[in-house]
Amino acid sequence: MEEKKEIKSIPRIGEKAPSFKAVTTQGEIQFPEQYEGSWVILFSHPADFTPVCTSEFMTFATLADEFEKYNCKLVGLSVDGLYSHIAWLRTIKEKIDYKGMKNVEVQFPLIEDITMEIANQYGMIQPGESNTKTVRAVFVIDPQGIVRTVLYYPLSLGRNFDELFRIVIALQTADAFNIATPADWHPGDDVIVPTAGSCGVAKERMESKDNDVYCHDWFFCTKKLDSKTIFDKITKK
Repeated sequence: MEEKKEIKSIPRIGEKAPSFKAVTTQGEIQFPEQYEGSWVILFSHPADFTPVCTSEFMTFATLADEFEKYNCKLVGLSVDGLYSHIAWLRTIKEKIDYKGMKNVEVQFPLIEDITMEIANQYGMIQPGESNTKTVRAVFVIDPQGIVRTVLYYPLSLGRNFDELFRIVIALQTADAFNIATPADWHPGDDVIVPTAGSCGVAKERMESKDNDVYCHDWFFCTKKLDSKTIFDKITKK
C-alpha cells in the first residue's frame, strides 16, 4: 500500500513562523530570519501559467512599492520549479495586459517548492482542494517573525488586495497605539480602547469627560485616531 504523505497543521497565530531555506527567482533566502525587522506577506499560489494566479501576481507586483511604504515585503510560493517560475514571470512582463497593468515585472522572490516540503510545513496543501497544488494561503508575519494573520482561499477565488492592505495597516496600528480595530475598520475610523481591567478603571471611563473617548458601556469604549497620526507613525519616511 502506498504510504500517504503527512499533511502538517498550519502555523498558528502567535507562533514563530516555521524556518526554511529555499531557492527563489531572486536567489536563495533564509525565511523568516533574513526578514527580521520587516513585516512579510508569505503567500502561495496553485500553479504557474494559470489565469487567476497571473492576475494576482500582476496585482502583487504593481502594489509592491505600496506595501513597502508600510515596511512590508512580499514572498510568493508554488510547487512549480524555478525555470517554470522564470518563464511564467517573463511571459507576464512581455505579453499580459490586464486591467491597465502591463509590462509588469515581478521583483519579489517566488519560491521553488517541487518537493512540497515548505507547502506542507505551512499547511498550504489542502487535500479536499488538491493533493498536488497549494491553495491560496496568506501568512502575515511581523518583524519578530511571529505569525499574526492566516488566510486561506480556494483555488477558484482570487484574493482581495484591499483586505490584505487593511490587515497590514490594522496590525501595525494596533501595535503602535495599543488599541484594537472594530469591524470594517479603516484608517481614520474610531478605534477600540483596551477593555477596563478593574472596577476603578471602568468607573473612570464611564465618568470621563474626554471628548475623544466614547464609552458605549464599561467594556466597550472607542476613541478617535485620525489617519494622519496613524500614517505618520507606521509609514517609512
